[in-house]
Amino acid sequence: MTTAGATRGRAVLVAAAAALLLAALGATVTDLGPWYRGLVKPDWQPPDAAFGIVWTIVYATAAASAVLAWRAAPRGAARDWIVGLFAFNGFLNVLWSLLFFRLRRPDWALIEVAALWASIVLLAVFVWRWSQQSTWLLAPYLVWVSFAAVLNRAVVDLNAPFG
Repeated sequence: MTTAGATRGRAVLVAAAAALLLAALGATVTDLGPWYRGLVKPDWQPPDAAFGIVWTIVYATAAASAVLAWRAAPRGAARDWIVGLFAFNGFLNVLWSLLFFRLRRPDWALIEVAALWASIVLLAVFVWRWSQQSTWLLAPYLVWVSFAAVLNRAVVDLNAPFG
């Protein structure tokens, strides 16, 4: 394998490992115990099993987006920004789960989801210049977080106040 081929392969492995780590962290702070089960949820909320399926698709497409953008961007600052923006987005993703499930503050999570949503838009806009395909691979993530934000709002409306 050439050095370029090895570097390309490493990018895929790093993105896959990052996606698995984020999924594991999110799952670790997600508690579907009595508190969550006791929340009033809207009739249109998908079944709990659907969330795992959708998040698997979202993490896979986001990892693919990261790899394509990183490969297409010029070496140096552009690649550093791509890695940094994806890392910041991952932090916000896990933070939402921590706020909602572990701290039991859907109201705080509702505020935070705006930052998560904005970070996806920022990623999509930033990577567009090097890889439009990378931007389109972020579309499922943006759609799902938009839906999750509306669902989060419904949970807040049906259950507030918190804390």
